Amino acid sequence: MTGDILQAQSSGRKTTALGGIALAVLLVWGVTALIQSRAGQTGFSKNTEAMPVAVTTLRQQNSYQRVASYLGLVEASHKVDLGFEMPGLVVQIHVQEGSSVTKGQILASMDNAKLLAQHKAQRADLKRATTELELANIKAKRQRELRAAGAVSQQAIDETRLGAQALAAQVESVRAHLERTDIELDKSRLLAPYDGVIADRYVDEGAIVVPGKAIVRLIETANKEAHIGIAVEQAMQLSPGAAYPLRHRGKTFSASLLSLRPDVNPVTRATTAVFLLPADLIALDGESITLHLSLPVQAVGAWLPVAALLEGQRGIWTVLRVEALGSGHRTVREAVEVLEIQGDKAYVRGTLADGSIVIADGVHRVTPGTTVSIARS
Repeated sequence: MTGDILQAQSSGRKTTALGGIALAVLLVWGVTALIQSRAGQTGFSKNTEAMPVAVTTLRQQNSYQRVASYLGLVEASHKVDLGFEMPGLVVQIHVQEGSSVTKGQILASMDNAKLLAQHKAQRADLKRATTELELANIKAKRQRELRAAGAVSQQAIDETRLGAQALAAQVESVRAHLERTDIELDKSRLLAPYDGVIADRYVDEGAIVVPGKAIVRLIETANKEAHIGIAVEQAMQLSPGAAYPLRHRGKTFSASLLSLRPDVNPVTRATTAVFLLPADLIALDGESITLHLSLPVQAVGAWLPVAALLEGQRGIWTVLRVEALGSGHRTVREAVEVLEIQGDKAYVRGTLADGSIVIADGVHRVTPGTTVSIARS
């Protein structure tokens, strides 16, 4: 009886174990089927849902405009250090640094007391010589009348005539000395040769100066110029008299090209273009100014957005071209060479044909061979 009980218990445990194994197998099979089902659904979604992309159409051209900027300086057409032509004592300087002056205005004065006294004496000498000459002429006239009556010898007449000529020469000499003194009096005042602004003042009152010693520096305010260094190749494409865009203090305006210098800077290897600035332009001597040139470059290529470019290995740039695939589209990698970048666009050339459709933005999200759809704006 005991044996029957043990046999029954053993048989029950086997049945329970087999049932557990069967349940585990069913559970594993169900989970596997669920995973495969979801994986199949996900794969199907990936294969059927195309990624929307923004595109642009490539338009080839034979050349493009290269915008180049050249930095230069504002320069006054005239600026000079002014000084006296003769030595002397500076008694007064009538201007300060920054003073605006007009042509002919007195800038500085030199002590002229000695010249004034000399001028006064020479005027007296001239008056005396003129009186003596007048008297000699009267005497000569009377002697000629007496000679007609035979009352005066020819020698006396000749002496009177020659004496009058000597006095006339003396009058001319005194006049010449007087004119020279007048000139020196004029030169004792330093005058502005043109309208301008005093940039520097080098001496003060009381200084004794030699001829040519600079007293002040004067910069002309009218007829300002821009002196800009330009590469020789680009300079040869400019035409004197034509207008070109310049930029100063954030403002762009046109200025006429006056001339191109005939030499080349030995350091920069550039020549200098001189532009006449507008009369109403407020610009200080030495300020920076920029020339913007748009020059044609002969090169077959096309403009693309910079966002369409992907940098590859060894500095090679690539783009993603969109080609038709059945009823959809897919991407193909194309190599390009970047010739010029201007702002957010690049001029490129490569294996792309005219009219190719290229992804314009978001290329980092797309890989070659990806199925895409063209987004409509």
